[in-house]
Amino acid sequence: MPLSVLFAALLIAAPLAAFAATGDLTLAPTPLSPSESAVAYLAPIALGYLLGSIPFGLLLTRLAGLGDIRALGSGNIGATNVLRTGRKGLAALTLLLDGLKGTLAVFLGYTVGAQFGLAIDGALLAGLAAFLGHIFPVWLGFKGGKGVATYIGVLAGLVWPGALIFCALWLGTAFLTRYSSASAIAASILTPVALLILGYVPESLLAALMTLLLLWKHSANISRLLKGEEPKIGAKA
Repeated sequence: MPLSVLFAALLIAAPLAAFAATGDLTLAPTPLSPSESAVAYLAPIALGYLLGSIPFGLLLTRLAGLGDIRALGSGNIGATNVLRTGRKGLAALTLLLDGLKGTLAVFLGYTVGAQFGLAIDGALLAGLAAFLGHIFPVWLGFKGGKGVATYIGVLAGLVWPGALIFCALWLGTAFLTRYSSASAIAASILTPVALLILGYVPESLLAALMTLLLLWKHSANISRLLKGEEPKIGAKA
């Protein structure tokens, strides 16, 4: 038998033998073209950023006739500052929506990435982009919130135990200190460590990056905490 015929027969027989043994015939994925790679990575980033940049705190307070939330309290557009208006329901809704936009971004990023065999990459990129969109929204001159609720929402989409850990740490610190900022700082520092211990390495690295940004956004709060001038949870503007 000529060697060329024997070689061709082996190429055909090997996959068929694997299929007969396992019932699964998996071929190597086709490498992505440059345009496909661009879509696979840029689409989750774009979707995540656009979702994250929706300023729900600002929109809800305006719809409620409370004016521009940026002119009240800390000037932040997040749930803690909305709470300073005395509208607990509005603050809760802001918290929920700011969290859900992070979760939805992760799911959309996963869905888009999966079309190119990059589901996890897409989810991670979209989650980070949503967080960046919240703290740097293009619609508000890149001056957004501090990212706590969106951080939790991103974790909920990627690895839900991480979101539970963050919330538990936040609640525990808030119960002891009555400071929202101190609670966010403590939870954001400890959550990446907990995720790493649990074996969620990519998620832990993403959480650590978000933590660095969150701490930077809380620099003024940290200064006020050290001076004893930080307002406590529920303090009105």
